[in-house]
Amino acid sequence: MEVESFENEEVAKILNEWFVSIKVDREERPDVDKVYMTFVQAIYGGGGWPLSVFLTPDLKPIMGGTYFPPDDKYGRPGFKTVLRRVKEAWDSKKGLLRDSGNNVIQQLSDALSTSETSQELTEGLAQQAVQLCASQLAKGFDSKHGGFGSAPKFPRPVEIQLMLRRYKRLDQAGKETPASKALEMALFTLRCMARGGMHDHVGGGFHRYSVDEYWHVPHFEKMLYDQGQLVNVYLDAFVIWKDTVYSSVSRDILDYLKRDMIDQDGGIYSAEDADSAEFEGAPRKKEGSFYVWTSQEVEEVLGKENAKLFMNHYYVKPGGNCDLSRMSDPHNEFEGKNVLIEREGIPEMASKLGLKVDEYAEILGACREKLFLTRTFRPRPHLDDKVIVAWNGLAISAFARASKVLKAEPKEIKYHFPVTGCDATDYLFVAEKAADFIKSKLYDEGTHRLTHSYRQGPSQAPGFLDDYAFLISGLLDLYEAGGRTKWLSWAIELQSTQDNLFLDKVGGGYFNTPGEDPSILLRLKEDYDGAEPSGNSVSAINMLRLSSIVSGNSSDAYRQTAEHLLAVFEARIKDQAMAVPLMCCAADLLAVPSSKQVVIVGPKSTPNFESLVVASHAPYDPDKTIIQIDPSNKEDTEFWQVHNPTIFAMAQKSPEGKSVAHVCQNFMCNPPISDPITLEQLLRQPPKVPTYKVGVSSKQ
Repeated sequence: MEVESFENEEVAKILNEWFVSIKVDREERPDVDKVYMTFVQAIYGGGGWPLSVFLTPDLKPIMGGTYFPPDDKYGRPGFKTVLRRVKEAWDSKKGLLRDSGNNVIQQLSDALSTSETSQELTEGLAQQAVQLCASQLAKGFDSKHGGFGSAPKFPRPVEIQLMLRRYKRLDQAGKETPASKALEMALFTLRCMARGGMHDHVGGGFHRYSVDEYWHVPHFEKMLYDQGQLVNVYLDAFVIWKDTVYSSVSRDILDYLKRDMIDQDGGIYSAEDADSAEFEGAPRKKEGSFYVWTSQEVEEVLGKENAKLFMNHYYVKPGGNCDLSRMSDPHNEFEGKNVLIEREGIPEMASKLGLKVDEYAEILGACREKLFLTRTFRPRPHLDDKVIVAWNGLAISAFARASKVLKAEPKEIKYHFPVTGCDATDYLFVAEKAADFIKSKLYDEGTHRLTHSYRQGPSQAPGFLDDYAFLISGLLDLYEAGGRTKWLSWAIELQSTQDNLFLDKVGGGYFNTPGEDPSILLRLKEDYDGAEPSGNSVSAINMLRLSSIVSGNSSDAYRQTAEHLLAVFEARIKDQAMAVPLMCCAADLLAVPSSKQVVIVGPKSTPNFESLVVASHAPYDPDKTIIQIDPSNKEDTEFWQVHNPTIFAMAQKSPEGKSVAHVCQNFMCNPPISDPITLEQLLRQPPKVPTYKVGVSSKQ
């Protein structure tokens, strides 16, 4: 519509004469977008972007829709017709339209103000939530191409998280066959996504979604919220299966972000557009121009011999390759163009040519690097250099976890472009710098409040629920990876502010906005875990994690608030579990009687301490909490004295100057362990009855 209507002089004349046009950046003001998207979805049964809504002068919606063609066609009114009809209706039925707008907003407000007097979930639901969701997702599983549902296919990482958690529960129960089925649905989907054209094989990272069932032809926009979440599920897959295919994809995404998406002060940018000019000076931008290739271009860059190997591997054809599905290119926009896709894996393709896998992979990597260098001379898509707190929180989590998980890669692993093969510790520095950026530029030390975003200075928008929830989640992962207590302290501080601004203290759950802006007509409690998880789902998990870190009344309060939140959305979990996969994961975490704590005590600067931290991250266990404490560090001891005296006492009684790990559950701990291999083996075992009580001296 931007080109068809908003740059059209006839449309502009009508708009300027009859309307006050306001363009809203939905990433900058998600609260405004949510109000009017909710209206359109409620009235017309569906929504999407671009979104056009007509408002009264007091901002009540009276009519809206998504895409309108410039002129009447296919039985649909064109945008000019819509504008004229709205003007005619306003002139003749102004009072009726005002009343209608008021009534709609009131009805939506009543319908969406979800609350629950009961502060507990129905007995048994927490234990069943993951099973309910997994069963619903499995019905839509695409066993041929991966993913849950039909085209267009979106990477929805919360679905993978859910299936991996289902695998873990079945595995713990000794149900090997259903456990392997749940795991394979997740792993197969991740492999198909990584091989598809939705994955930028040349430059790294993932595009927004695939228009076809093959994950082939994407909408070429790259969003930070996708990258951060995808890294984490590929890391989980690597932790479970130990296949470096998954760890390499995580590195591929992180290295793309490091190279192209980070501000010099550490903030991580929001997105790259889908469109760009085909050549310098081109009058119009086109979708995917920066990313697609002709076979001739590939041959010219790589030379005939390597081009033949590369084109076979990535299904590059002289006439173009967007032909796998009738949905891939219905309007022939990519005729003669190729979107790189792997139809088979590297081992299979290497075998056909009689090459060793490493040799074949090295040739492909060298080819990708040459094409990448050639691509740098093309006009780039527009970079959205806003730094959004919520999305940075997702990325901080990814970089932090990668800094420890990837240290479990085999020493002999070889990396190929666009993966750089950097020391995994570098990723921790990126995470800490991003967190420092937010704290220094988007956080008010006096009010303890966040600002939503930054671009050449802080925006005017306040921090929303997602900003707090996603950042707290990232800070908890940053603490578990790096061990700096300041991140844990800030997470607790932010949780307190979040509760003050957003928590419905009577009805339970969190509103998405602070409720201080009268122009925001609806205050919603969101639960849908879509391309981004809901702030309520993330908050429930945050509070359950915090409850296993702190002790006493604070721990109880976090857990009670989380359960009340889940009770608010109980009907959704029961009836539409697949709409709320991450909330189902939160319910499952609530069902764990006592989370496992891995308490690592000793001098943090020593190699053995670091090895114990790495060993703690090596097994897949979404229930565990990793706590790091150095008895000689004043900041550490002061924090734990206040927030969990039992952990403080444990640290004081540990062998002086030696790094050890205590694995604790149900207020009992195993004997201290100093060997990382032994620790990892213990954490991989099913839960057992611990052997001694917390606080008993371990000194010999």
